[in-house]
Amino acid sequence: MTALAAAPRRATHTTPHRLSFAHLLKSESIKILTLRSTWWSLGITAGLSVGISLLIALATGEQSVGMEPTTVILAPTQFTMLVAGILGAIVVTGEYSTGMIRSTLTAEPRRGAVLLAKAIVVALTMMVTTVVIYAVAIAATAPLLGTSIDWATPADSIVPLALGVMSMACFTLMGVGFGFLLRSGAGAIAVTVGVLFVLPIMLSLFTIAGPDWMWVAESSKYLPVSAAGSLTRPGADDLLEPALTMAGWVVGPLLLGWVALRSRDA
Repeated sequence: MTALAAAPRRATHTTPHRLSFAHLLKSESIKILTLRSTWWSLGITAGLSVGISLLIALATGEQSVGMEPTTVILAPTQFTMLVAGILGAIVVTGEYSTGMIRSTLTAEPRRGAVLLAKAIVVALTMMVTTVVIYAVAIAATAPLLGTSIDWATPADSIVPLALGVMSMACFTLMGVGFGFLLRSGAGAIAVTVGVLFVLPIMLSLFTIAGPDWMWVAESSKYLPVSAAGSLTRPGADDLLEPALTMAGWVVGPLLLGWVALRSRDA
C-alpha cells in the first residue's frame, strides 16, 4: 500500500469528444425531422403551392392565351417563400428556447460545424420537399392547362424549375442565419418576413414619389424575392446578377449567425 501511495500519479489529459461530421448530420436530421413544426411547415408549403397552382390553372386553362405551364408551377413561390424562411428560423430558435442548443454544443464544440450541419439538413429537406411538390403540381395542373411543359427546351422547363428548388432552399437558409443571429423565434420570424415580404412592398411605394425617388424603387431588384423571380422566369438568360444577389442574401445572414454563435454563450 505504501509503495502504491508513493508511486507518482500519471497525469491524464482529456480532450473534448467531437462527433464526425457524418454523425453530426445524422443527429441534426433526427432533430429536425422529429419536430412537428417541421412537418406542419412542409405541409403548409405543399398545400399552398399545389393549391395556388391549381387555382391559376383553373383560371387560365380555358383562355386562348394562358400562362406558361412552368410559370403556373413556380408562381406560388412568392407565398411559400415565407413558410420556407420561417421554417429555417424556428428550427434554430426552437433549440434556444428549449435549451437543447447547450447539449448540441457540448456534444460538438465546433460551432461552425453545428451551423453548417443544420444548414445542410434544412436546405436538403426543403429541396426534396420542393421537388415532390413540383412533381405533384405538374401532374395535377396538366389536364387543366391542356398543355404540358416542353421538356425539350431546358431554358423554359428544367432550368427555371431547378432554380426554383434552389430558391426555396435559399429562403430557408436565410431563416437559419437570422435564427442564429437573433436567437428569438419572434425576432427571427419578424426579420425574415420583413425582408421577404414587407421590404419589397415598401420599396415599391416609391414609384409614386416621382422620378427623383425611382432609384429607391429600382433597388428592389436586389431583394431576394426579386432575384428569385428573375432566376425562375422561363427563358431568362441573364442569371448572373440575380444569382449573386441571392447568394449574398444567403451568405450574409449565415455569416452573421456564425459570428454570433461563436462570440456568445449558448
